[in-house]
Amino acid sequence: MYANNFIPVEDVLIRTEIAETSFACDLKKCKGACCTVESEYGAPLLKEEVKQIESILDIVKEYIPKKHWREIEDNGFYEEKDNELLTTSVDNKACVFVFFEKSVAKCSIEQAYFDGKIKFRKPVSCHLFPIRVSRFGGDVLRYEKFKECLPALENGAKNDIKLVDFCKESLERLYGKKWYSKLKEIIGMKNVKS
Repeated sequence: MYANNFIPVEDVLIRTEIAETSFACDLKKCKGACCTVESEYGAPLLKEEVKQIESILDIVKEYIPKKHWREIEDNGFYEEKDNELLTTSVDNKACVFVFFEKSVAKCSIEQAYFDGKIKFRKPVSCHLFPIRVSRFGGDVLRYEKFKECLPALENGAKNDIKLVDFCKESLERLYGKKWYSKLKEIIGMKNVKS
């Protein structure tokens, strides 16, 4: 059922490490490091997400720290690098949408969503993290490893949660519930044979 370390589901290839890696975020320990990791690249955005964010920016603004809002006013909330749309960041570190709550980095967009003010949760690339989508004639899903996520690996192992289960909601958001069920069915068949 697995071919060359990939699980094929419809026209999507999933690296087996997504099914096999224990992972569950532990915000108390990592402090939301995925939103503040030092890099010249921000979170990937889809074209339609840029339009969605533009339409909710005034609502989300109330959650954004002043320094980050100045960055958005001066440089916008996204940029294009290597033909990819990405969120901008402050000092090549924190995403412009980050705010801090008790030293934990959180997403302003997602907070507005949780508060019932908007219907868009956050960019799908952020929702899927640490799963990344590459496109090679179809989507290829891979696990992007960060040392800052060590607490998530420990938490996943302690609570017997696999990355594929931790990201269930975001995978269903991207591909649908039927697709996710098919993925879980293939994983289950592999585990029975092992």
